[in-house]
Amino acid sequence: MKQYPQVKISMVLEDRRSDIIADHYDLAFRIGKLNASNLIAKKLANTHFALVASKSFVEQHGMPETPEQLLALPAVVYSNGERVLDHIKLGETPHGEPNQSYRMQGNYKVSDVRALMGAVCDGLGYSMIDLFNLEASTETLGLVPLLTNYQISTMDTGIYAVYPHRKQTVLVKEFIGAVQQYIGTPPFWLEHLPNYQQLYR
Repeated sequence: MKQYPQVKISMVLEDRRSDIIADHYDLAFRIGKLNASNLIAKKLANTHFALVASKSFVEQHGMPETPEQLLALPAVVYSNGERVLDHIKLGETPHGEPNQSYRMQGNYKVSDVRALMGAVCDGLGYSMIDLFNLEASTETLGLVPLLTNYQISTMDTGIYAVYPHRKQTVLVKEFIGAVQQYIGTPPFWLEHLPNYQQLYR
């Protein structure tokens, strides 16, 4: 809006899958796995999962060394309507292919990402997060990564800009470009977990 002061923008923040055609949205951002539809999607970034817990949580429960040890611990789980993210797909052995699905003990389920991150930072449980949910580095937030020698499946998820018409308006095209530039390539949030590119492999 600083660059185009005549533009009027209405931004809606919600965690439900809107019908962007019926609701007359020019553009939506979706995170996860896209379903088949007649909408046009542009991928902005890959998802980058990590298992994290607070330092106080690890001091209390110990550092898990296997998925079974991790799954025995309390977890904070994102849950919003029918969308419950309580499964992790990992390798059965260190550095193995992520082909085994594990279910977390979701003692605390939260429909808001910031509340989820607050609970993790407060030591209520560990969680599987995407790095874009970190507002600062893991060190600053007092978090430690868990099971970094186990591969985590991305489950074909990503971050997408979705719009109803193949022929974009100038405003939509400029807006997507600005968001892509802000995210960067690779995404800036990879810096929030040092050496992430060498972890979870």
